[in-house]
Amino acid sequence: MLIFATATLAGFLLLVWGADRFVLGAGAAARNLGVSPLMIGLTIVSFATSLPEVLVSVTASLQASPGLAIGNAIGSNIANIGLVLGVTAMVCPIHLESATLRREIPALLAVTLLAAMLCMDGFLGRVDGYVLIGSLGLLMLWIVKLGFLSAATDPIRQEFEEEIPTDVSMKAAIGWLIIGLVILLLGANTLVWGAEEIARAVGISDVIIGLTIVAVGTSLPELAVTVVSAMKNEHGLAIGNVIGSNMFNTLAVLGPAAIIYPIALQPKVMTLHLPTMIGATLLMFTLTYDFSGRGKINRAEGLGLVAAFAAYHYYTFNFTL
Repeated sequence: MLIFATATLAGFLLLVWGADRFVLGAGAAARNLGVSPLMIGLTIVSFATSLPEVLVSVTASLQASPGLAIGNAIGSNIANIGLVLGVTAMVCPIHLESATLRREIPALLAVTLLAAMLCMDGFLGRVDGYVLIGSLGLLMLWIVKLGFLSAATDPIRQEFEEEIPTDVSMKAAIGWLIIGLVILLLGANTLVWGAEEIARAVGISDVIIGLTIVAVGTSLPELAVTVVSAMKNEHGLAIGNVIGSNMFNTLAVLGPAAIIYPIALQPKVMTLHLPTMIGATLLMFTLTYDFSGRGKINRAEGLGLVAAFAAYHYYTFNFTL
């Protein structure tokens, strides 16, 4: 068991470091090619921060563990809202003033409901996977259009301008991009192996491992980036990381997983875990979408999100194994 736990922890650490290097390389390379920081942030960075979840789920599906893949996707979305946003708001209340991000939140809600509808028959098959991948393409086109329509005074523009590196050569950027991807692949394989062996040793399903341990671990990059962004008063980046990551988790994680290895969803996924993901997304929408243009998540609300996340995990471990 010690070996399996060590492998899982090593996988987490490799994913965190690899994701950081990949984001650096991808962002710097795109900027060197003349892509605007806003476009880089809305598309490349959002996808890159979800790459640990993508690779873990693809790896799990290729190794005939689709339950871990599905659990990771759903659990990561729950963790991003309950844990990442909650902890961040407790450290520093989050203010949402970006009109661009306010338009993305309803899109996240729509993506979440689409995935839920595809799962309603209790089976996520290849056709469902292709629908999700097709929706990802449409989403990317919409985000690009949204970036072009974004006002010059939108706070998120300045925040991305300051965060996307300008002093990294193209050679170095490509180098970090490759290194980050290799480390991510190594971390994903190590993590999936360790998590599967823990599940077998403890006697619990790979879905539960994916929903809990793996989901929290693959959300660590988002947690680190979001907390740091909020402390630097970059509130748009803080909540934008969660919105972008959850959209890509739903489409770019569930989609390929379903195509590679279709899966019949366990009853508890349908009655507990999927509704929890939908509820968490609705709650974030309620807390942040203010028609006055000044949505906010304060410390008390952050504490509530963390408490709800802890209660969900307690129930999952004690009543659904």
